[in-house]
Amino acid sequence: MIDRFRQGFLEEARELLSELETALLELDDRREDPEPIGRAFRALHTIKGSGAMFGFDNIAGFAHSLETVFDRLRKRELEATADLVRLALAAGDQIKTMLDAASGQGAPDETGCAGILEELRRLTGSGESGAAAAARPRPETAPAEAGAPVEWHVHFRPGPNVIVNGTNPLLLLREMRELGELQIQLDAGGIPPLAEMDPEKCYVAWDGVLKTTAGRDAIRDIFIFIEDDCELTIEPVAGNTPAASAAESKTAATAKAASAASSIRVSAEKLDQLVNLVGELVTVQARLTAVSTRRDDPDILAVSEEIARLTAELRENSMSMRMLPLRHTFERFRRLVHDLSADLHKQVELAIEGADTELDKTVIDQLSDPLVHLIRNSMDHGIETPAERAAAGKPPLATIRLAAMHSGAQVLIRVSDDGRGLNVAAIRARAIEQGLIDPAAALSESEVLALILAPGFSTARQVTDVSGRGVGMDVVRRSVEALRGSIEVQSKPGAGVTVTLRLPLTLAIIDGLLVRVGSTHFILPLANSRECVELTGEAVRQAHGNHLVNVRGETIPYIRLSEFFEMRTTAPEREQVMVVETEEGHYGLVVDEVLGNHQTVIKNLGRFYRDVPMVSGATILGNGTVALILDSDRLVQSAVHDISEKRRADHGKSRRKPGNQTSRKLTNPSQKKENRIHVT
Repeated sequence: MIDRFRQGFLEEARELLSELETALLELDDRREDPEPIGRAFRALHTIKGSGAMFGFDNIAGFAHSLETVFDRLRKRELEATADLVRLALAAGDQIKTMLDAASGQGAPDETGCAGILEELRRLTGSGESGAAAAARPRPETAPAEAGAPVEWHVHFRPGPNVIVNGTNPLLLLREMRELGELQIQLDAGGIPPLAEMDPEKCYVAWDGVLKTTAGRDAIRDIFIFIEDDCELTIEPVAGNTPAASAAESKTAATAKAASAASSIRVSAEKLDQLVNLVGELVTVQARLTAVSTRRDDPDILAVSEEIARLTAELRENSMSMRMLPLRHTFERFRRLVHDLSADLHKQVELAIEGADTELDKTVIDQLSDPLVHLIRNSMDHGIETPAERAAAGKPPLATIRLAAMHSGAQVLIRVSDDGRGLNVAAIRARAIEQGLIDPAAALSESEVLALILAPGFSTARQVTDVSGRGVGMDVVRRSVEALRGSIEVQSKPGAGVTVTLRLPLTLAIIDGLLVRVGSTHFILPLANSRECVELTGEAVRQAHGNHLVNVRGETIPYIRLSEFFEMRTTAPEREQVMVVETEEGHYGLVVDEVLGNHQTVIKNLGRFYRDVPMVSGATILGNGTVALILDSDRLVQSAVHDISEKRRADHGKSRRKPGNQTSRKLTNPSQKKENRIHVT
């Protein structure tokens, strides 16, 4: 049990370090604001107290020294300076290293701790030397602060489950003794007879008088972890009687505990296992529905419908458990922008929007690297120096904006800056120089901008510590495509660049449409499916061979899946056109029949289909057969690319002189032609 609680502390401490880092970066922007100082103090105080409880004395002692500094900042005894914030950030990094060492990842760096504490002493002008502080993990007593001491009556009755939850009340009393002179008395009146006693429960309370210069809040902070689950009264000795104070405290604590929402920490592995089991249940439920429909038994059909309802609710609840807000991921990039601003001598702030937008944890875990590359590119290539911005009539402080928003069953994440923008002519020239495009190729602006996503492409002539190796944007593209997402680049000269990542909400289960072409079934994602219309033989004849259909006055091009996948089928007299919304606009996908909605459990395909981007996975149908899940966006892009290539080839043949055997380069010769699957 102790090992489990120690592991819980390590996880919680990493979350607290993230909060500490965010508070410090806000403090760097607002030096006089007491709010980030208080947040940093509480984070350090919690790390110190929890670390001491579970035997991490080196972490507790190091955090205690930092906590003392921030307590002085709270009392306006010190001034928050840039050097102090920088040192506190380095101290947070040091605590991360100590946590890694406690987890068995590397060895603790005691020299680093001593150096930070030594510089901390120099900056604050007080305290012992770094070597001495590092050697003394946690003091038993602390000298009284300047000022007249006050006597406080402290009544403390822990909740009965305080020990089971991993808190040692004696350590809290020891920490209270550090604030001054403490006289304490045990209240054992709540201990039951031996036969009724539970050895894991706490039945005692403590009443004490603490003489200290610290205020009420400093005493209360000691009990910050368990304040909701205990009776706690802190009153001046000359004030309220202990009995009255205890009663008031008990009433307040009970009301607070009743209103607080309970939560439980569950490992990601267990949550993934639950989602996998729910996915299997969805598949079995689909088979049950198919069987009940074939047998036409009212009793079996009623049970099948009830199970389908329960399965849908279970699926929604299990998927919501994996949905996390993007705030924690976004906030981590404040430190990256802060450090790069100092390294590149630029003034940049990070603006965050839509941080409460939720996304599947599996997607979030794979999102960090692409966003790091995008921000580093903006800092190095996009944002100008203060002098350059002043010459361009811009304020010296640049802005990188990180925004998220829902769009149907997808999430849009935009990384934008107000820098110099992309030079389309320079990108084209560099692509020709690297042999990525033919000098005679006619490309639109969006196609030229998309070249920055090509492997090895970079306009930087000099490699720096930040960028220039030509791997960043390629990493972004491959990472986003691995998440079944897409990426779009927009730029305005002199006004900045916006990169939009379009990502699915989840990678496990989606709502889809089941369609049939011949005897083969496909799944189309419901998120970008708009409507279904009929395609009659007469409509095909009126189009004179063009793949166009009129949908309420809008002419929409369509792709016949049987032709695209080279299937040997006979088209029915009345086909169905599923209108989908893609990056290329509205397109129609022609199928033989639309069978209806389908809860689709996504199964990954093997290496054979790895290079077929228009297929994003597969699912098992109720009859046990496999249906491919189509990526509407990439399917349309592939079809449009094939048509464009054919037209360019035909145009090249018509202009080629007789006897000229020079072959024409493809638009992107380094890119292999996409694999095409043949469905039989």
